[in-house]
Amino acid sequence: MKGTVQRQAKPLLRAALFLILDEIDNSTSGLRDRALLLIGWAGGFRSSELTGLLVSDIEEVREGLLIHLRRSKTDQTGKGRKVGIPLGRTRNCPVSALAAWRDRVPNDDGCLFRPVDRHGKAGACGLRGDAVSMILRKRLNAAGLNPEGYSGHSLRAGLATSAIKAGVPTHKIRAQTGHASDAMLSRYIRDEKIFEGNAVSSLL
Repeated sequence: MKGTVQRQAKPLLRAALFLILDEIDNSTSGLRDRALLLIGWAGGFRSSELTGLLVSDIEEVREGLLIHLRRSKTDQTGKGRKVGIPLGRTRNCPVSALAAWRDRVPNDDGCLFRPVDRHGKAGACGLRGDAVSMILRKRLNAAGLNPEGYSGHSLRAGLATSAIKAGVPTHKIRAQTGHASDAMLSRYIRDEKIFEGNAVSSLL
């Protein structure tokens, strides 16, 4: 029996994220998409965690934001956990992006990220489960990047992979993403280390 290669979402690396953000305008849908992508990437969130956030889950603190995850895929008992989103040092600050989006959201305690109609009005309900993938692919296309292989998981994978490339310790990455162990991060580490000291590098 032939084996099959498990398909994994392509990680949205920092450089590609910034290219996408450069092409997003300040329309209501643009502000939502900018905030969605930046918060999803910075928090290392799964799509379901991102679309399930409520306005009341966001706490403003001096250092940035505390996001209260009430439940996630690996937290079936509903204990929840807190994720810190620090103030950014570049033009693409997730805290500022979320503040700009919240200025366009109805002042209630509903879903944080919502559909936007063709008139630029934010709805009252939350986004569908596949919305993160659809928004990401649309924005990749707009930036002239091939969307094939990307999905909502690309934000989470992109943070982990980019942090590993930047030399961030794995325990710090796990604290952000909620991975239970380094073994859970191993696929990102393996893919990024495959060219380091590659046997062919000194031969061809």
